[in-house]
Amino acid sequence: ISGVTSLTQAGPSDLGLLVDARYSHSACESAAGAILVSSKLEDALDPAQSRVVVEDPRMALPTILEHFYSDPSPPPGRHETAVIAEDVKLGAGASVGPYVVIEENVVIGEGTSLHAHVVVRGGARLGRNVTLHPHVVVYPHVQLGDRVVLHAGVCVGVDGFGYTHSEEGLEQIPHVGACVIGDDVEIGANSCVDRGSIGHTELEAHVKLDNLVHIAHNVTVGPRTVMAAQVAIAGSTKVGADTMWGGQAGAMEHISVGDGARIAARTGLTEDVPAGSRMGGFPARS
Repeated sequence: ISGVTSLTQAGPSDLGLLVDARYSHSACESAAGAILVSSKLEDALDPAQSRVVVEDPRMALPTILEHFYSDPSPPPGRHETAVIAEDVKLGAGASVGPYVVIEENVVIGEGTSLHAHVVVRGGARLGRNVTLHPHVVVYPHVQLGDRVVLHAGVCVGVDGFGYTHSEEGLEQIPHVGACVIGDDVEIGANSCVDRGSIGHTELEAHVKLDNLVHIAHNVTVGPRTVMAAQVAIAGSTKVGADTMWGGQAGAMEHISVGDGARIAARTGLTEDVPAGSRMGGFPARS
C-alpha cells in the first residue's frame, strides 16, 4: 500500500476508506488493495477483500495520511533575502524563508517555520513549531501559542472596525489591545482576526477556522470551536467552548454563545444563545 484514495479511484496499491454503510456497494466493487473499515461495517465487504479493521476509521485516518503524505519540514536557518531586525530572537531549528520581514523585538520559538513573504511586525511573540504559510501578516504585539498554523494570506492583530462621528466625518478609534492565539489553533487562508480595542481578542486552544473567516475586535472564542468558511463574529461577542458554525453564519456584537452550541449555515445570531442550543435561520431560532 502506497497511498490512500476514494473507493472508486483506488487501485491495487491504494488503501480505500469505508466509513458509511451507504458506500458498501462501492467498497465491494473497489479495486483497492485494502479497505480501511470499522468492525461494524466489516461484514459489508466481500469476504475476499483485504481490510484493515479499526474501531473508528475517521480517528485512524489522520495517522495514516500523515504517514503517506506529510510535507517535509523546511530546513532551519535564514534565507539570504530575509530582512530580520538585529534584536530578533530566533529559537533553535527555526526556518525563515525568502523575502520574510521580521521587525524589532520579535521572539520566535523553536522549530517555527516562516514561509516566503511572511511579515512579522514589532513585538510579536511566536511559540514553538508554529507554521506561517506564504504572505501571512502578524501585526504588532500579537501572541501565537505553540503549534499554531496560519495559512496563506491570514492577517492577525488587524485594527478593529471602530469609528466615531466628528465634525470632519468618521474618525477612527485607536485599537491598542492585544490579539492572543492559543496552542494548536489553525486558521484557514485569507482569514482575519482583529486586535482588541482596549482589551484583547482571543482564540483559545484547538480552535479551527476555515478559509475567509472574520473575528472582530474583543471577541473571545472558546477552545475546540470550529467555524466553516465565511463565518463572521462581530465585536465583543463571547463564543463558548466546543461550538460548531456552518458556512456564512454570523453573530452580532456584544452577545454570548454558550458552550456546545451548533449554529447552522447562514444563521444570523442577534441575541444570546444558551449552551447546547441548535440554531438556524435568520433571525436565528431553535
